[in-house]
Formats: sequence, C-alpha cells, structure tokens
Amino acid sequence: MLYYSTSNHQYTVSLMQAVTKGLAPDGGLFMPDSLPRLPQAFLRNMSAMTLQEMAYAIASFALKGDVPADVLHDIIFDSLFFDIPLVTTAGGNHVLELFHGPTMAFKDVGTRFMARLLNFYRTQHPEWTTLNVLVPTSGDTGSAVANSFWHMPGVNVYVLYPRGAVNKIQKAQFASLGGNVMAIEVNGSFDDCKSLVEQAFMDAELNEAMRLTSAMSINYARIIPQMVYYFWAYAQLVKNQEDVSNLVFAVPCSNLGNLASGLMAQAMGLPVKRFVSVENQNNIFFNYVRTGVFTPKPTQYSIAPALDAGCPNNFGRIVDLLGSHENICRHIHAYSYNDNQIIDTILHTYDEEGYLLDPHSAVAYRAMAEDLQPGETGVALATAHPAKLKDMMERIIEEPVVLPAQLSRFLNGDLHVKKMNNGFTAFKQLLLSKA
Repeated sequence: MLYYSTSNHQYTVSLMQAVTKGLAPDGGLFMPDSLPRLPQAFLRNMSAMTLQEMAYAIASFALKGDVPADVLHDIIFDSLFFDIPLVTTAGGNHVLELFHGPTMAFKDVGTRFMARLLNFYRTQHPEWTTLNVLVPTSGDTGSAVANSFWHMPGVNVYVLYPRGAVNKIQKAQFASLGGNVMAIEVNGSFDDCKSLVEQAFMDAELNEAMRLTSAMSINYARIIPQMVYYFWAYAQLVKNQEDVSNLVFAVPCSNLGNLASGLMAQAMGLPVKRFVSVENQNNIFFNYVRTGVFTPKPTQYSIAPALDAGCPNNFGRIVDLLGSHENICRHIHAYSYNDNQIIDTILHTYDEEGYLLDPHSAVAYRAMAEDLQPGETGVALATAHPAKLKDMMERIIEEPVVLPAQLSRFLNGDLHVKKMNNGFTAFKQLLLSKA
C-alpha cells in the first residue's frame, strides 16, 4: 500500500518511508491511499477477543501486509501488554481509561508500537547506523517516547521541552533515564519546541548528516494503534449488553492525533454517530468548527498542559478524512473549557460520583455530559492518570493523591538535562555534534 502526503496526493511513499520520515518533504502528513472496511462478522465477534488479538487483527487489516505477519504479531503483543478498562462511574457515565501503560498516559499506546516498528525497519537496514528520534513535549509525549525507545540499540532520542512548563514527575520520566535519551530544556514555549523539530526535518544539511524521524503524532505509526481502543470500547459495551446504536466518543484534543485515529476507526467501519472534540483555552479547532477558519495562535499555558497546543498539527488529517467544513461539523461537535471550568468539573465529579479525573480527562467528561442526547451512549476518553499532576490535583481536591509505583520509581534518579536557548542554529549545532 502507498502513503501520500496530505499536501500533495501525487507524492507517495511506502509504509517504511512514511514511518521513518515522519513528515513529508513538503510539510504534509502521510495518509494511506485506502482504508479497508472491516467485515461485519468481525465487528460482531470482537467482544470475544482480547485487546491484543483485536489490535493484531485491526492492524493487519489496516496495513494490508505491509508488515510481515509474525513481526506485526510480536510488535502488537509486546506493545499492548497493559489493560484498557472501560469503567462506569457512579453517575452512570462511561470512561475509557487509557492510562494504564508504563508512563500512565494514553500516548504509551502509540509510542510503544511506533518504537518497535521503527526498530524492525532499522534492523532491516544495517546502513542505518543510528536512528535519531526528535520529539517536542509538554510532558506526556516526551515521557512515553523516551521510555518506549530507552535502551533500544541504534536509536537516540532527543526530547525538547519548554522551560518551566513541565512538572517534576513528567520531567523525571524522561530526564532521569540517560543512556540513549537526551532531555533538552528550551528557553521558549511548546510551540517553539515543535518549530525546532519541524525545521530540523526541513534542513538538508542535518538530514544528510543523520537519519532523523519524528515521534510526534504526525508520525503515522502513532495513529495505527490508537484506532484500536475505539473498537475496544465498542466491544466492551457490546459485551456488557449496552446500546451501541448511537455511539458518541468525547476526545480531549491538542494536536488532534487522537481524534484523527477515531475518525480512521470510523472509516474502517466502526459504528460511531459522532465525535466530540474538546480543548482547553487553546481552542484552535473549536474556533475552526465555529467559523470555518483555521487560525493558529500562540500557546497559552493551562492546568491541562497536554492540551496546550497553538497549532494542531494533525488538522491536515482531519480535513483529508472529512473534506469540507460542513462535513467536519456533521461528524464532530466541538467544545472548549477554561481552567475554572475544568476545576469545577474535577470537583463535581469527585464529590458527587467519587471518580477522580485529571484535567485532560475532565474536559472530555464535561463535554460528553453536555453534548449527549437521549438514546445515545457516550464514552469519554481518559488520557492520563491524575497522579501525573499530583501537586495540582491535591490543591484542587484538598486531599492527598496516591502516587502509583509506576510513577514514583522515576523520582529516585538524577536528572540529566541539556539547557538551550531558543533558536534553530543552537539546536542544529547540538544535533550535528552528536552525528
């Protein structure tokens, strides 16, 4: 199967090229030239499958043999060893908990798959002496990527994060690793970190000197496994004899990769009535849905840092999948909440339902409640464990938040951080010194 650039459908590459490049030379995102629809018999029988079995079947359909069956099997079963429970709160609302992986954020699903697929391609090409993975982060992406690639031979990871904008637990998850992971603190914003990475991919001298790839959600390898948990939620509802005839997913959104994955699952045949996209005050997509104009703006920091994106870089995939603004509005309802509204939602849900939401999950939970109509079944995606923002959560609920062993283990190590002024020249020189 071929993968084209969203900026130029005539530019096509193989899956290996799409995954190892991350971003097309023209700045477009890679998309498959076709998405097969899963047979109805498969949808009927999904509820009898384990998560790994389902993921392997769906990935096999989606990739059409681009990855050898035995290799894909091993990648899937090694990546998705953790549970993704669908829980029902005391208020009767469904929450898909995507935060039970190694770094306790939904990004473990995509980054573990991506890391193992990239490693497979690396082993097939002995001439690739070193693969260099660049990733900007506001917290969760960096920790998931760093841990997915940690100690992987022939791979170096560069995690760029904005100074003063990542909490100590998130920072410890990638800056305490050392080895093949370098943490780079940039004197700038998250958008500045993203810009540095994007400039690196466009720089001919850098790309001649070293093999670069991206671990951001622009990489198609992140999108493939994320489709799976939408099918998984559907299957759990069927198993519980819930009505799935009018299914609605509420999705926390920043760079829109999670939403693009859901739309691709729908394109493969998952019966979804609509999606609800939810942002914080960095509401670029919300404004687009309202006005039809996509206008990036400087990032505003919030209590939901993983949603702090001023230029959602998967927007091109949304447009490619749905086409017109009118069609996008038919498939997606958009919401946006400020910090005070997020705090109110956390407190209300904790006090009234005994369920603790982190700020990212809270926006989805609130929007689902506001958007859902009679006769519809809603699922809110919970994308991070509350303890990842332990200090903030304790200030909000005024109670201790237990730190799971999965997170506390990172706090015992020394931090290894390279500090850098914002500017592409400095970043380029740093990378070339490692080439």
